[in-house]
Amino acid sequence: MLLFKTLLCNHYSRASDFGLMKIDNKGRILSFSEKPKGADLKAMQVDTTVLGLSKDEALEKPYIASMGVYVFKKEILLNLLRWRFPTANDFGSEVIPASAKEFYMKAYLFNDYWEDIGTIRSFFEANLALTEHPSKFSFYDAAKPMYTSRRNLPPSTIDNSKVVDSIISHGSFVNNAFIEHSVVGIRSRINSNVHLKDTVMLGADFYETEEEVAALLAEGRVPVGIGENTKIKDCIIDKNARIGKNVTIANSEGVQEADRSAEGFYIRSGITVVLKDSTIEDGLVI
Repeated sequence: MLLFKTLLCNHYSRASDFGLMKIDNKGRILSFSEKPKGADLKAMQVDTTVLGLSKDEALEKPYIASMGVYVFKKEILLNLLRWRFPTANDFGSEVIPASAKEFYMKAYLFNDYWEDIGTIRSFFEANLALTEHPSKFSFYDAAKPMYTSRRNLPPSTIDNSKVVDSIISHGSFVNNAFIEHSVVGIRSRINSNVHLKDTVMLGADFYETEEEVAALLAEGRVPVGIGENTKIKDCIIDKNARIGKNVTIANSEGVQEADRSAEGFYIRSGITVVLKDSTIEDGLVI
């Protein structure tokens, strides 16, 4: 027996991002299709009232998506990997669809918060969703506490700044800036007159001392963090990025895909991604 952990999908564009399954009225999986499109997608619609949904809910949520969590009997798993699919590299596209025709597979519904972050867009949106009030997922539930790696960092310093619908992580320096609907990671340095909006900034792995920052600026180089008078929107800033003064990152032309990694960034699904350890020079407009 194989047991699937599944969730409900209610939108065509989201459903096509997942492996979908059809089940009978007892929850047994009859077929499995990895990321179907068009007619193949519509063929995977299921009457989800068999999972306990009302008729109205079932109309809104006609797809059952795999969360990629599988429970196998040991002997079945070994048989599949050793003898049936010895060269397979992926459960979703190779092992599971063929197994649905021969083995008893059953779906277990997980009807709570879950997000896939397999694309730039989904990673971006899932992080920013944490800033909502109330958010769909909470790190602060006393009955189900969430912990992160212990870093022993000091609290953040937020001086003469405005922070709206945002999360500021430990050990950051925010000076006379406007942070709006954004997530700011550990050890971030955000300087005067910076406007950050709809941005996920992952922070830094290390600090630069005041002397090191002054020396870099004197040489015309860019310290880790965001320089003065810079405006950033719809952006993911990876670790240890150096963004100079008077930079504008807004993708005002609405470019959906671009690879400018030689300049320290690329664009995916309309979101600008500043690469890890990269440098965006003073005055650049993206």
